[in-house]
Amino acid sequence: MKFFVSGAGGQLGYDVMNELKKRGYETIGSDVASRDAASAGGEYVQLDITKKGDVERVIQAVHPDAVIHCAAWTDVDMAEDEDKLELVRAVNVYGTQNIADVCKKMDVKMTYLSTDYVFDGEGTKPWEPDCESYRPLNVYGQTKLEGELAVRNTLDKYFIVRIAWVFGKNGKNFVKTMLNLSRTHDMIRVVKDQIGTPTYTYDLARLLVDMNETEKYGCYHATNEGTYISWYDFACEIFRQAGRNVEVIPVTTEEYGLNKAARPFNSRLDRRKLLEAGFEPLPVWQDALRRYLKEMETEV
Repeated sequence: MKFFVSGAGGQLGYDVMNELKKRGYETIGSDVASRDAASAGGEYVQLDITKKGDVERVIQAVHPDAVIHCAAWTDVDMAEDEDKLELVRAVNVYGTQNIADVCKKMDVKMTYLSTDYVFDGEGTKPWEPDCESYRPLNVYGQTKLEGELAVRNTLDKYFIVRIAWVFGKNGKNFVKTMLNLSRTHDMIRVVKDQIGTPTYTYDLARLLVDMNETEKYGCYHATNEGTYISWYDFACEIFRQAGRNVEVIPVTTEEYGLNKAARPFNSRLDRRKLLEAGFEPLPVWQDALRRYLKEMETEV
C-alpha cells in the first residue's frame, strides 16, 4: 500500500509517518509548513489543504491507496477569536472536504482524526462511537464535527477515529506543560472535574495503520486503556513517574477560570468497538506515560 499523510509535521502525523515507514510502506507526508519547519522525514510535499486545486493536484499525483488526515487547527482557545474563525473553519471543515472529495474521485480510503470535543460533555456515561448526541461546546469541537460530517457524507470507505487528551513527542501537550511548570513552581493548580483518558500518539499511530490494513470502516474511539481519570489525576501521575516534588492542588473548572473556550466535563470515550472489530487496544495510559517519559529523557 501507498499512503498520503496530511499534517505530517504535527504531533500525531510525526508518529504516523514513522510507523508507516517502520512497516515498509511507501509514504508521502504533507504539511502547510516547509520541510524544515515541519520536521517531517521521508518524502514530503508542502501543501495548504484549504486550497482545493492544490489538494486535488498533489494527491492525484501521489496516487495513494489510503489517506490519513492528521492536519487540523487544534488551538482550542485561539479558535474562539473572532479574527480566527474563518481560518479555523477553512482548515477543519473545508480542508477536510477537499481531501474527502479527492478520495471519493480516486476511490481511496480516508482516515479522519476527530475529538471528544464533538460532544457536550454532560453526564458520566462514556460516549459511544455511533452516538449522534453531539452539541459541541466550542468552535474547535463544532468545526471538527463538521469535518466528520464532510467525510461521512462524501465517502463510504472511511475511518473516523475520535481521540482525547493527546500527548506525543513532536508538539505541545499537557505532559510537557506540567514538566515545564515543575521547573519553576512547587505548587500547581489542575482541574479535577473534567474526566477522560489520555492518548499517546505513538500507540495511536500503530492502531491507525492496523485499521488501514483492513476494510473495517466506520467510527471508532481510541484512547489508551485504563480507568477514566481527571486532569488532576493525570498531573499527579506525571509527577510521580517523573520524580518531581510538586504539590498538585485540585480545583474546579470554574475556579481555574483561565480557558477562553468551554471544555467538556465528560470526555469518557467508549472504546469497546475496537475490540469488537478485532483491533488491538492501546496499552493502559500509565504504561504509555512511562514509555513517553523515557523517550523524552532519551531526547534530552
